Amino acid sequence: MVASGPNPAGSRAWLRATVALIVFGVICAAVLYADADRAYLWAKALHIIAVIAWMAGLLYLPRLFIYHFDTEPGSTTSELFKVMEKRLLRIIMNPAMVIAWCFGLYLAWSAFEFKGGWLHIKLLAVVLLSAVHMHYASAVRAFGRDERPRTQRYWRIMNEAPALLMIVIVLMVVLKPF
Repeated sequence: MVASGPNPAGSRAWLRATVALIVFGVICAAVLYADADRAYLWAKALHIIAVIAWMAGLLYLPRLFIYHFDTEPGSTTSELFKVMEKRLLRIIMNPAMVIAWCFGLYLAWSAFEFKGGWLHIKLLAVVLLSAVHMHYASAVRAFGRDERPRTQRYWRIMNEAPALLMIVIVLMVVLKPF
């Protein structure tokens, strides 16, 4: 693939991320197929790894927005934040979210057949977490246009949303209260 456009480094990063996802998918499929008796445990481990990566991004990205607010639009620092935000979203958060969803749905189906009130609450919290992710993605695009969406205070509050949803998710999975 020949890099084109104004940012060949970004094109190369996108290609590397795509190749990494494909390789990861092939490895996962091979592991699950080769060790069918332990497929659930492998899926659970890979789901947890993806969730950790996704949560790290969800907790870090609003901090970048807060720091980005203090920069002059078009400045070198602002441009650096744009790159950091875009790469965090595209190379870490988006793939981690997709992997977490795929393995999570597999686990919900294979182990629980999508039954249980606790599972429905967990899935609702994951849908809300995905909505937060999409909201952050929209903000990355706005910051990329040198806009300053919302306020620093807003992003400080939004920084807590993923943590609160994570608490609900963990409590539902561990305690299975319903």
